[in-house]
Amino acid sequence: MPPVELTSFLGRAAETAAVRRLLDEARLVTLTGPGGVGKTRLALAVARSDDPVFVALADVRDPDLLPAAVAGAFGLHDRPGQDATRTVLHHLAGSDVLLLLDNCEHLVDAAARFAHAVLATCPGVVVLATGRQSLGVPGERVFPVPPLPVPAEPGTADPQAHDPLSCDPLSYDGVRLFVDRADRGFALTADNAADVARLCARLDGLPLAIELAAARVRSLAPRQILDRLDHRLLTSTTRGVPDRQHTLRATIEWSHDLCTGAERALWARVSVFAGSFDLPAAAAVCADLGTEATVLGLLDGLLDKSVLLREDTGGDVRYRMLETLREFGREELEAAGELSAVSRRHRDVYDRLTAAAEADWAGPRQARWVAALRAEHANLRAALEWSLTEPGEAPVALRMAARVEEYWTLRGSVSELRRWLDRALTAVPGSGPERAHAAGVAALAALWHHDTATTAARLAEAGDTDFAAFVRSLAAMLGGDFAEAGRRAAAVVERVGDDVRRAMHPMFILGVCSAVGGDLDGGRRVLHRAVALADDAFHLSMAHYGTAVVEVLHGDVAAAERACRAGLRADAGIHNLFGSAHHVEALAWVAVRSGAPERAAELFGAAATLWELVGVSPRRAASLAGPHTAHVAEATAALGEQRFATAHAHGHALPVDEVRPFALGESAPPRLAGTLTRREAQVAELVAEGLTNREIAAELVISTRTADTHVQRILAKLGLRNRTQVTTWARTHT
Repeated sequence: MPPVELTSFLGRAAETAAVRRLLDEARLVTLTGPGGVGKTRLALAVARSDDPVFVALADVRDPDLLPAAVAGAFGLHDRPGQDATRTVLHHLAGSDVLLLLDNCEHLVDAAARFAHAVLATCPGVVVLATGRQSLGVPGERVFPVPPLPVPAEPGTADPQAHDPLSCDPLSYDGVRLFVDRADRGFALTADNAADVARLCARLDGLPLAIELAAARVRSLAPRQILDRLDHRLLTSTTRGVPDRQHTLRATIEWSHDLCTGAERALWARVSVFAGSFDLPAAAAVCADLGTEATVLGLLDGLLDKSVLLREDTGGDVRYRMLETLREFGREELEAAGELSAVSRRHRDVYDRLTAAAEADWAGPRQARWVAALRAEHANLRAALEWSLTEPGEAPVALRMAARVEEYWTLRGSVSELRRWLDRALTAVPGSGPERAHAAGVAALAALWHHDTATTAARLAEAGDTDFAAFVRSLAAMLGGDFAEAGRRAAAVVERVGDDVRRAMHPMFILGVCSAVGGDLDGGRRVLHRAVALADDAFHLSMAHYGTAVVEVLHGDVAAAERACRAGLRADAGIHNLFGSAHHVEALAWVAVRSGAPERAAELFGAAATLWELVGVSPRRAASLAGPHTAHVAEATAALGEQRFATAHAHGHALPVDEVRPFALGESAPPRLAGTLTRREAQVAELVAEGLTNREIAAELVISTRTADTHVQRILAKLGLRNRTQVTTWARTHT
């Protein structure tokens, strides 16, 4: 989702139109320019009407994680046997979407490889990138983002120069930006207009520099700002760089000079955060600056000076810093010799976070922990990376990565978890309980990817821990050996008793395997006990799913449906797509056994959407493959192949956030629009009104290329040959 813009976007009409024209001509357009010139804001303005998929890359430091960042932006989970690039390409095949890759400059090679792969295999995808240099991909069109128009300074040799007082200063976007970002009580007057105009010209029209200067209006008049800025430009230590970069650097240095000593220290320290951060984390990293209340006051000071930005997310306040300002802060921290110490404090914050989440995971606050870990994922990455590259700190990375392994499954980042664990296990040889547990988690992650060889190797390292015993039982169940799985799970359940964190997975396996093996009453007892013990959404969902499987396979469809519905409601609180895929699949089995084959086909289609996102196929696991195939065959026989395919397509057309409400009976599938998306249905209606593709693009404020792609996809999806047939279809279906 594109970031929420907290301030207005001013001007840039000509640039916006020019970039849109380039997007009509090419499938890869890169906006280039120095930091602070406004590349991201322009890209968002260009792309917003096309509902882009936004990928923020500033906080992705490892080139190998770029595809995973893109997959995450689409909500995709890992696919067994596929790397993240192939997962994304598989998802985008046949799609028409605008992909916005923001801040590629530190990942140019990785971004270029990824963009080239997308262009080569996904003809409906258009890529808009931003960075300080082009990607160098064949077919790329480059748009250098210019500064905002400002009055030229008097005496310039520029033939376009105007004296600042010879025309309305507000006709210049740079001046308008200054006035908009200045203190609420500021007004452009005859007394200050010339100074503001000269100030914006002196700042070369760079938006970030103008915003930093405008933030000082509360305490300084424009002429005072101009005088101080001129002094900083003359005394700046930055040499040998282009003029505009020198101007921006000098402006940042000047803004830094005007901060208090404590504010400067805070600026440097919070530069270690990746992405956003909250007050408690800042207070911990900056503990030497005072209490949390003191740190809050310093944060407010940096907010007032436009050094920090505030984000309100779900009732919580978080802070973030533009990348250019963060780079400056990090340089200051390194120059002071404090980078290692502050980075260790940062790492310790997230070591404590994962430890607290692990300790409280199997409880009623689980949804809060999931939300906290999701919000801090970029900082978790930074903490793990620092621990693995700082001498002597790898054991901390080992224990951090091995905690709350369910979080990585929920997030769909099992591949990333495997990568951190593999690096940590390599860096921490030998034995010990923490390493054994980490090896067991690595075995589980490999098992989710059907990597049996690695699973076996990691289990050998894990030894005889209860966690390793659970993984061995799960491997047996997924392989179809229910007797062996049940035997191993029973041994774990007996050892751990009612310890929910350690018992719930083995209880699920024992309950299902007992029932499948013929002990229906025994399986029910175990699963009912699991439901009673579970005090968190993840384990409750799992226990309900086990109950549903047992009941549907033994004919009590009403009990199975109740279990699935309860499981789906548990899933919603933690955005558990993995669990929801299983519950919607089981509801399809219920529908088949209840004599509702069309509803079953729709549910199979809706489940397919979730299976694709979580990267799992019900045909790959022996415990699912048989029931899945049998129920699909029964529904197909009842409906006929064509009716089954149509109903399946209706369910599959549901957006992911509508799958749970549909499965719960709270909404209907999109029958009237066939298998078209909402946007495609809009385009079909406009085709029926006789509009050309160019006119459709203008009406919907999208590029002509996007309109062309929509029309081609409508024809393909509906099996139509021309616009006349689309018109006929639209008049009878919309």
